[in-house]
Amino acid sequence: MDSARAEQIRMICDSAAAIAPLGAGYARIRGLRFGERDFDRTIWSEMAAMGWLGLRLPEARGGAGLGLAEFCALAETLGAALIPEPFVAAAAILPLLPDATAAAALSGDQVILPAWQEQPGTLAPAISTSFNAGRLLGTKIFIPAARDADAFLVSTQSGLALVEANAKDVTLCNEPTQDGGTFGRLHFANVPAQAVPGTLATALQEMALGHAAYLLGLAAQAFMITMDYLSTRQQFGRPVGSFQALQHRAADLAVQIELARAAIAAAARTLDEEATLVPARQMAVSRAKARASDMAMLVTRQAIQLHGGIGFADESDIGLFLRKSMVVANQAGSAGFHRKRYAELLHVDTKEGSG
Repeated sequence: MDSARAEQIRMICDSAAAIAPLGAGYARIRGLRFGERDFDRTIWSEMAAMGWLGLRLPEARGGAGLGLAEFCALAETLGAALIPEPFVAAAAILPLLPDATAAAALSGDQVILPAWQEQPGTLAPAISTSFNAGRLLGTKIFIPAARDADAFLVSTQSGLALVEANAKDVTLCNEPTQDGGTFGRLHFANVPAQAVPGTLATALQEMALGHAAYLLGLAAQAFMITMDYLSTRQQFGRPVGSFQALQHRAADLAVQIELARAAIAAAARTLDEEATLVPARQMAVSRAKARASDMAMLVTRQAIQLHGGIGFADESDIGLFLRKSMVVANQAGSAGFHRKRYAELLHVDTKEGSG
């Protein structure tokens, strides 16, 4: 990466300090848990004002036209602060939206989220949902923060459709998640909607990679908090972090974090290279997401254990990281799904190569 791009990424991450200040506690996160809203619309407006939502949108359409390296760097920074706003999903689909709708989303006036999943444990946009004569019929599940959305970009048998959240015959059921937010289940009963050209294929790959980067930031911050705790907690007259057994555990976690970081960076480079074939892009994303999901769960669980008894108390911030990991690790495909997809793609690539 050239120095100019590295500086650009640094500036993007620094801009997040106003919204995602590290070391300032997690009072806002705690205040939103199990409440009436999943995120703060004022914060969302600030994110839009900083241009984050248009990070992947071409400059000709009012966006920044930046690459996946920048996208992942920002997602990582937001993950470290446990930001609940659905930045990754909203930013990934923004380039697909019609101009007028994209402008409203870019300004933060509207929150538009993808509704694509019909079965658990997959990244494939199942298409039993139908869209005929301008009407939607079907059900979508596992939509994070659906109750706070203004509209949804829905995958159907005949392409994409844009539907207003408050449209007649749209039924939304919300289920609580471990981190204090909700997943929405949407049912459309012949709901009027607008046809939108394109598919979610590219957006889903970018969402998976963005979630991997978010998990990286989350895990790295949990690890840092834990190392600080071990350096101050005293036992037998010295910091527990000086005990060799705990140092070995910490070193293992640090290695896993850096391996995930390398996989995410490699995937971002692969997706930024437009000439890269689709299977190679999917393999890179699956490798990154599987590693990041497994790593985040490992690090956050170990972080709680390394905190001792206090780590299991809800008052301890470290528990927030495990709860968030449990939710994000399965978004845009679980680790198991991505390992399976990687193996299948690798098998196909090997067969073609041997031919």
